[in-house]
Amino acid sequence: MAAENHSAVTEFILGGLTNRPELQLPLFFLFLGIYSVTMVGNLGVITLICLNAHLHTPMYYFLSSLSFVDLCYSSVITPKMLANFVSEKNIISYAGCMSQLYFFLVFVIAECYMLTVMAYDRYVAICRPLLYNIIMSQGVCSLLVAGVYAIGFIGAVAHTGSIASLIFCADNLINHFMCDIPPLLELACNRFYVHELVVFIVVTTVMGIVTVTISISYALILSSILRIHSTEGRSKAFSTCSSHIIVVFLFFGSGAFVYLRPPSVLPLDQGKVSSLFYTVVVPMLNPLIYSLRNKDVKAALRKTLGKINFLRKE
Repeated sequence: MAAENHSAVTEFILGGLTNRPELQLPLFFLFLGIYSVTMVGNLGVITLICLNAHLHTPMYYFLSSLSFVDLCYSSVITPKMLANFVSEKNIISYAGCMSQLYFFLVFVIAECYMLTVMAYDRYVAICRPLLYNIIMSQGVCSLLVAGVYAIGFIGAVAHTGSIASLIFCADNLINHFMCDIPPLLELACNRFYVHELVVFIVVTTVMGIVTVTISISYALILSSILRIHSTEGRSKAFSTCSSHIIVVFLFFGSGAFVYLRPPSVLPLDQGKVSSLFYTVVVPMLNPLIYSLRNKDVKAALRKTLGKINFLRKE
């Protein structure tokens, strides 16, 4: 059908999480609390790493970068979702929708590759300890982080450009709490399977590269850990990786559930839960997982709080 037979869509209506009015206010306070913890947790991790010299290592440099990414992509989604809970009509302009999609994709792709870089860092630290400072020099770390953001920007341009090329019909109700690829594809008049195929291929390629890289890194790490004779040494080596493994499973598990599912098998309504998990909940959990399971971060926190109390007494 020709594009001129369709009304031009200048705004979308976000369906949100639920259409039950009695749940709007409780959900508002629930996700406001989650977002507050996300902001405090990730800003706290970044601040602790900046203020404590003994945390100025590649591992914590990547952790602070991960916290920044979590902070950004949660902020792309959550404030609009919170506003929608207390609004009569959840409207977002076409430009706003494409902007939200673009920046969300930038940071979610960056998160994928930042976790990959962190896995590589742990591989070098455990399997090549004598060469660690040479391989993971400051220049290399900066290039790796710059590469992560570059891939995020390129991937976001490709996906957003593909979505922006679609023609949207008079029906402008997005069955979601944000502008994401699957619900926007469902609204398109000229939606072809090639668009879905492109999304599937790109996501599969990205997740395939990331999964293979992380899997190989941890296979080599596990092999090295098993060769350590002392129980204490094995425990210490594994503890430096366990937090990262948990975060990887949480993030990639929920993300794959959304983007690699056939629409006929899993209704979009059920996909909202997974989207909610990796866009809102995981950014909150990451700093908690890394801080609660990391002795260096807890020691830095106690030291910083001690300094603050000392300055107050003076």
